[in-house]
Amino acid sequence: MPSSRPVFFISDHTGLTAEVIGKSLLSQFSGQHFQIHNLPFIDSLDKIRAAVTRIDTTARECGRHPLVVATLTDPSARELLKTCDALVMDIYGHFLGMLESELGAAPQPRRGRAHGMQDLGAYHSRMDAVNFTLDADDGLNPGKYAVADLILAGVSRSGKTPTSLYMAMQYGLRVANYPLTQDDFDRPGLPPLLHPHLGKLWGLTLAPERLAQIREERRPGSRYATLETCRRELHEAAVRLHAAGVPVVDSTHRSVEEIAALIKQSLPPPPHQEI
Repeated sequence: MPSSRPVFFISDHTGLTAEVIGKSLLSQFSGQHFQIHNLPFIDSLDKIRAAVTRIDTTARECGRHPLVVATLTDPSARELLKTCDALVMDIYGHFLGMLESELGAAPQPRRGRAHGMQDLGAYHSRMDAVNFTLDADDGLNPGKYAVADLILAGVSRSGKTPTSLYMAMQYGLRVANYPLTQDDFDRPGLPPLLHPHLGKLWGLTLAPERLAQIREERRPGSRYATLETCRRELHEAAVRLHAAGVPVVDSTHRSVEEIAALIKQSLPPPPHQEI
């Protein structure tokens, strides 16, 4: 098998934008193998020179032309990066020129705008949402459900907690989650504490085989992880959620990001925002 092609995500801040864009692009090429290198906080020309040296060294050692996805705000840093022996995809350089032409105004580079703390109100809102979600995780503090933006329900290990935390961090939503357990299945319908909040309730489900695999990794050899148990619990949850008219997302082949985006698009739009 051929060696993996090296890919560098380079940024003068966290590198999240470069990584998200880069991985999205790479995902379109099946059958390819990539070796990822993250280089965040490359915020001086000396660091850029060191990065160029590392890229060139990697190219020589592996014998393959590296790929570089960069989000650098300093034009001098972008020009220096282009001297490396790699395919450099300069995200800011490409699109800033287009915007400058369209807007008739020169860009004023400011590092870290995309993922920083410049908008303290929005930042604190996201942190408050994360704290809320932690406090209302796994059925804790159901008294908070009245002020939740969203409540996720599903059997154990169906993806409720990671989806809740992602939506809190990414969208600033206060998300609670409730685990449907055998105690709930011993009674008809959904738990009474969920009834007043059906309008903000979403269910998560997945294939029994996938659930059994996840549970086996957590509790090997347990009845909790058997395929029979998983099938029964998923069936009981599905019957109750369907009867209550609760929308359900199948997470079997969806990432947390996809689940969150799918649910968010159904929520009322936020107030008009300006940036």
